[in-house]
Amino acid sequence: MAQSNDSIKKILTVAFALCIVCSVIVSTAAVALRPMQMLNEELDRKTNVLRVAGLYERGIDVEAAFAEITPRVVDMRTGEYTDEFDPETFDHFQAARDPATGRTLSGGRDIAGLSRVENFATVYLVGDDPDNPEQLIVPIRGQGLWGLMRGYMAIEGDGNTIVGITYYEHSETPGLGAEVNNPRWQAQWEGKQIFADQESLTPAIRVARGTGTGEHEVDGLSGATLTANGVTNMLHFWLSPEGFGEYLAKFRAGIDPEEAQEADVELESEGA
Repeated sequence: MAQSNDSIKKILTVAFALCIVCSVIVSTAAVALRPMQMLNEELDRKTNVLRVAGLYERGIDVEAAFAEITPRVVDMRTGEYTDEFDPETFDHFQAARDPATGRTLSGGRDIAGLSRVENFATVYLVGDDPDNPEQLIVPIRGQGLWGLMRGYMAIEGDGNTIVGITYYEHSETPGLGAEVNNPRWQAQWEGKQIFADQESLTPAIRVARGTGTGEHEVDGLSGATLTANGVTNMLHFWLSPEGFGEYLAKFRAGIDPEEAQEADVELESEGA
């Protein structure tokens, strides 16, 4: 006897077949579109780096403009460049998860709320001479009110004067914490000083509660104190010796990390 089209068995069979077909279509599309997604992610990264450096204009050839920028991987524990990783493909998020290239943070050391961080990170050197860059661009991230905030900070070649700051990913409240991407607020960062003096390794830059005063403060974010605290905390982490502090210190002392690394090798050879 033929089964009714409304039988449970036929309904389940059709539903199962439909699920299989849909999953195959979605999987095929995901695989086919992945190269395009990767290209878009790369273009977005380069665009954000150019933007924070003040080199981005609507309609420009991003690839051509990015030719002025040299990526290098830095060992944040020593502040020196390393050739162990390819800066074009190095993933510092993956490095943070790998016990061989990352470390766990806890207590007062984890002021940015990250739990784990990488020991190596890609920095971007702006200018024709990478050994004497006009700007240093470093990645920054940390917890805001609702989640992780990721961005970049551009610093002049003196290792202390801020050029700009930008966030390419966050989930802060529109009109409040999301003002971190307001051009008027971001414009305040230009010219601010990270450290109080040449010898200090402790960042003095911060987001004020209210109106910022002096060369180490920017205006607070009205109604978004926790987001503002998150910005301060992530900068105090990434610009300290836990992050890029050792690297920036070499520029502040007038020493290029490449030259410092070569000098260390020469000293080791002489000692041998």
